[in-house]
Amino acid sequence: MMKFIVSSSYLLKQLQVLGSVINSSNTLPILDNFLFELDNNQLKVSASDLETTMTATLEIDSTSQGSVAIPAKLLLDILKTFPEQPLTFTVEDNSTVEISSNSGKYAIAYAPGEEFPKAVVLDDPSKTLVPAEVLATAVSKTIFAAGNDDLRPVMSGVFFQFSPEGLIFVATDAHKLVKYARTDVKASQVADFIMPKKPLNILKGILGASDAEVSIEYNDSNATFSFENYVLTCRLIDGKYPNYEAVIPKENPNKLLINRVQFLNSVRRVAIFANKTTHQIRLKIAGTELNISAEDIDYSNKADERLTCDYQGDDMQIGFNSRFLTEMLNNLSSDEIQLEMSMPNRAGILTPVDGLDEGETVTMLVMPVMLSN
Repeated sequence: MMKFIVSSSYLLKQLQVLGSVINSSNTLPILDNFLFELDNNQLKVSASDLETTMTATLEIDSTSQGSVAIPAKLLLDILKTFPEQPLTFTVEDNSTVEISSNSGKYAIAYAPGEEFPKAVVLDDPSKTLVPAEVLATAVSKTIFAAGNDDLRPVMSGVFFQFSPEGLIFVATDAHKLVKYARTDVKASQVADFIMPKKPLNILKGILGASDAEVSIEYNDSNATFSFENYVLTCRLIDGKYPNYEAVIPKENPNKLLINRVQFLNSVRRVAIFANKTTHQIRLKIAGTELNISAEDIDYSNKADERLTCDYQGDDMQIGFNSRFLTEMLNNLSSDEIQLEMSMPNRAGILTPVDGLDEGETVTMLVMPVMLSN
């Protein structure tokens, strides 16, 4: 007989993390469950959507073994209502799990643990250790720029490039591109793979508060992230990542330095007056003056703002989609940013001027839009 005792709030906290793996509509009904695998005082709980499987190992009080699949939504709903207390789970012969709390007893039907799909075990993987906060930062700095186009799956993920020189993380949707690099964390050999967004969002959510080292193991088809009491395994996106270095303009003689928040607020305000389909705003730079303007001819709405800036280069006018520009400026945390440009039809390069760690670089690329005169 399978029986264990666990703290209600500890269990809830772990299950809420794992619950983010579960899809709202699953083709296989078994995937609506958490898999509980008990081995004396160790309880492994898993959730899966077939592409991604995540397991948490919990310390509990028990002397039994066994495995059952318990409906996730029902279990989470009941756990959310309990104040902190020990709960006793007992797997009964009548195909139900009985939970007893201080105030009552609750019976939930379960499925046999064997029906739950097995997590992939990686053959002969490569391995790299990355501090949790580095990985969390890398993901949050890049993931917003990844695409949503099902026809181009390689661009819907984040590209991981590991080498003895350092780590590089890239995301792009062909309109914007972000490259986040670290030279202070290195891998023993050269490897690259494309991580899907969903497991990265799950990781981002829990890594932020952790100071652990994350062990990343990977081969051609899967990657496993292990840290603290969690293991996340996911299928990688198949395909070759576009040559992103080729789209980053090398010669950018026109350089604009400006306060990030001031620039962001200006862009936000002026964008309200831009055309609702193109979101086009115009930057006109001459001397130490930056003009930001937008016009929606259909409605006779227009806005024009003037900012002082530090600019070296030829006078120029360039158009950008204000939504991309806003997203990028929002994602940076520096006080000052630099916008480097070559020509009105070449991408602009946005970089933070301050606030970076030693060995950390962030490069953002924003494609211009053709200005209609």
